[in-house]
Amino acid sequence: QVQLVESGGGLVQAGGALRLSCAASGRTLSSYAMGWFRQAPGKEREFLAAVNWSGGSTRYADSVKGRFTISRDNAKNTVYLQMNSLKPEDTAVYFCAAEKRGTYYSLTVGNADYWGQGTQVTVSS
Repeated sequence: QVQLVESGGGLVQAGGALRLSCAASGRTLSSYAMGWFRQAPGKEREFLAAVNWSGGSTRYADSVKGRFTISRDNAKNTVYLQMNSLKPEDTAVYFCAAEKRGTYYSLTVGNADYWGQGTQVTVSS
């Protein structure tokens, strides 16, 4: 059984930065696509970023392109989300997800196989 545990969330002022981590256990995820999603109160969970098995290919939602960077370290079985230039509208619970077919280019809420429990990010104005 795969377990994903996010960390690194917190309270930050607008314009600041945070780095989220997602550590996997239970099995190595080096062949999996990995992604980050978020869910704000009263809203649906939305896709933010995905990365392929090697880290060489990435995909971003337009809302975070140029501000967020996804990366992974397969030796540590960990995926990261560097978030810069944060805005109050980035406030949400952030989730990482794993998809065993490796299809980072089509990773969505509906086809992720494993989810973390989420970490809260709050951006104050």
